[in-house]
Amino acid sequence: MTFLNVLSFGDQGVYDIVNNLGSMVARFIFLPIEESFYIFFAKVLERGRDVKSQKQDNVTIAAEVLECLLKLVLVIGLIIAVFGGAYSHLALDIYGGSLLSSGAGPTLLRYYSCYVLLLAVNGVTECFVFAAMSQAEVDKYNLVMLALSVSFLFLSYILTWWVGRFGFILANCLNMGLRIFHSLLYIHHYFQFSQWKPLRGLLPSPLLLLALAVSASITTVSESVFCCDNGWLMRLVHIGVGAACLLGVLTAVLFTETRLVQFMRTQLLPRYRKKHLN
Repeated sequence: MTFLNVLSFGDQGVYDIVNNLGSMVARFIFLPIEESFYIFFAKVLERGRDVKSQKQDNVTIAAEVLECLLKLVLVIGLIIAVFGGAYSHLALDIYGGSLLSSGAGPTLLRYYSCYVLLLAVNGVTECFVFAAMSQAEVDKYNLVMLALSVSFLFLSYILTWWVGRFGFILANCLNMGLRIFHSLLYIHHYFQFSQWKPLRGLLPSPLLLLALAVSASITTVSESVFCCDNGWLMRLVHIGVGAACLLGVLTAVLFTETRLVQFMRTQLLPRYRKKHLN
C-alpha cells in the first residue's frame, strides 16, 4: 500500500491492526484444519486420477469429509461475519481504546469479518484441490495464481483510490472470491459424473440462516443501544445479548446440521486431541 501511495500512513496503521486482529482467526482456527485435512486428502486420493480410477471407498470418505469440512468452515465464517458486524466496535475499543474505535477501524473490521468467511471457504477448497491435482495441474494453477496476484494489485489500486481505506479489503475479497470460484469449478468437475456432491456443504440449513439473520438484527440493535459509550455495565449487557444470540445459533446448528455434529465428534475432535496429546 505504501508504494502505491493511495493510503495515508495513519490509515495504513489502522488497517495493519485490523488485519492482525482478523488474521488471528485464520491462523488459530482455519489453518490447522487446512493443514490436517490436506494430509488426509493426499493420503486417501491418488493424485491426477479421476473419480472412476480411484478406490471407491476412498472417494466416498473424501467426498463426505469435504462436504462436512465445507459446512464447518461455512458455519464458523458466517458466525464471525454476523457477530463481527455488531462487535467490531467493542473489540477495537477494548483492544486500543477510542483511538481505534472512534475512526474507521470498526467499519474496517466489519469488512474484514466478511473477508474471513471467504478465507475459510478458500482454505478448505484449495486444500482438497492441491491434494487431488496432478503435478501438471498444480503447475498450471500456479500460473493462475500469478495472474490473480497481478489482478489483485490492480484491483487494490483502483478500489482504494475509489473508496479509500475500505478498497484494499474489497480487493482481497474479490481476489479470494476468484480463487474460490476456480477451486469450486475443479471440485465440481472432479465429482461431476459420480454420485457424490460435496459442494452441498456450502448450503446451510434454512433454520440456521434464520437464526443468523435474527442474531444480526438483535445484536445490531443492541450495539446501538448499549455500546460503547455508556460504561462497562452496558458493554456487559451487549456482550450478554451476543452470547444469548450465539447460543441460539449453536442450538440451530445442533438440531439441523446433524452430519456436521457427528463429523466433529468422530473426526475433528479426535484429531485435535491426538495432535495436542502427542
